[in-house]
Amino acid sequence: MKNLLYSIIVLLAFSSCKKFLDVQPESDVSKEDLFTTEDGFKEALNGVYNLASEMSLYGGNLTFSNHDIMAQNYDFTDINYRKVASFQFNDPFLIGKNDQIWASMYKAIGNCNAILEVVDSKRDILFNGNYEIVKGEALTLRAYLHFDLLRMFAPSYASQPNAQAIPYVTVVSIKSTPFSTVTQVLDKIIADLTEAKELLRTADPIRSAAYVVGYPNKTYPQTFPEAKKSTEQQSGSLFLQNRRHRMNYFTVCGELARVHLYKGNHAEALSNAQEVIDSKKFPWTLQSDFFSADVEQRDRIFYPELISAWYINYNDQMDHVNDLFSNNDALYTPSITQKNIIFEEGGSGTVGAYDWRLRQWFVDVSDNNSADKAFLQKYRWNGFPQNNMHPLVAPAMRLSEMYYIAAEASFDADPVKATAYIDTVRAHRGIGSFLPKTIAKSDFISEIVKDARKEFYGESQIFYMHKRLKRDIINPNGMIYPATDRIFVFPIPVDELAYRN
Repeated sequence: MKNLLYSIIVLLAFSSCKKFLDVQPESDVSKEDLFTTEDGFKEALNGVYNLASEMSLYGGNLTFSNHDIMAQNYDFTDINYRKVASFQFNDPFLIGKNDQIWASMYKAIGNCNAILEVVDSKRDILFNGNYEIVKGEALTLRAYLHFDLLRMFAPSYASQPNAQAIPYVTVVSIKSTPFSTVTQVLDKIIADLTEAKELLRTADPIRSAAYVVGYPNKTYPQTFPEAKKSTEQQSGSLFLQNRRHRMNYFTVCGELARVHLYKGNHAEALSNAQEVIDSKKFPWTLQSDFFSADVEQRDRIFYPELISAWYINYNDQMDHVNDLFSNNDALYTPSITQKNIIFEEGGSGTVGAYDWRLRQWFVDVSDNNSADKAFLQKYRWNGFPQNNMHPLVAPAMRLSEMYYIAAEASFDADPVKATAYIDTVRAHRGIGSFLPKTIAKSDFISEIVKDARKEFYGESQIFYMHKRLKRDIINPNGMIYPATDRIFVFPIPVDELAYRN
């Protein structure tokens, strides 16, 4: 399945002598032939997920790479990564990584557009809600990809809402799509997501009471009630199974919550986040699963709480993630002191003393010959023949994020309710102390950011939060990077600008 899309669909190709947004056929199978059957649409959509899950995007660069480095989560001796951490956007290493992201994102967007351009005219060959599923997911993917491009390569809405942003590409064409402003891109994202939400509202199996979120490989006692077991791998046809590895209905709600918060629309952000919360579809991870003595039955990633995740299915990617974080010579490691500061470890009675994440996610290694290091176990893959309780995934959206959004969006109207949202997250991470109900808003936002940094450690989301809130970034040595576009706006690739002239 890994290269399935490349053999059957029109792809956006990039090279040094072609525009990023050019379309080139990759095989003798035309778009018209591909979209003559329902299976063709399914394979094309699956191919977009395969592409998005590769190391150039969410299976690597956009989850386990520069964004988290810029958030000052690790301690490096390597000069290249130190340059990334200090926002040296003119360095060839960082230029290459950002160019790869830009090209791969627009390639995936082009594949979404190839589906969307024909799906309405082929509705008669898509049965049992599959038209709504295919179109709804393709629209959501297009919006999701554009939003992350916006969060990287354009000023934030709070900073410059009318600044030139990125092209919002909705057609397959050899012509360059004009750049839109930040506000225009956000409005187009919201329009795509709103349409997708209506399409998936009745068609997505995840909304059914019979669809139970859980672990595919958990060993349950014989007396365990059958109704509590996951049905994610039994939800109809193969195409409709494992909805959390795709852009499902609740992903749309969550992405709308993200985008509306980014634009300052607090009522809409709260409404969409609350819809996910009120669904009770995503159960909080049990302490017994998170701390299981059986390494095969240990959930290090809070798997039931994931609204969506990118499935990492290939051995080279699994090895790559282990090499980054958990192997003996792992590349991405904080110092023990740095890790303890982030997770507020200060001895008995402190927040960190009880935090499950601090207690489970890190292995501290002291070395007399080199700096002490903490090795992240969040993505540790045991390999074969050991069978983990859940697949290795790159988180795309979490239940906890919906609580953060709801908390921030409701504070002005109801600070008591807002603090309760954060207290709920903290309680399900082992932290029993509550936030003061009379807390000042600035202090409250700081508490959200502190907890989110822990929750999103190794996931690249905290960088976006700093950008949206215009918060300074502070490195482990106390150096302050002021919250300006100099650090928050990635340069548009030179080739993209050059070939528009």
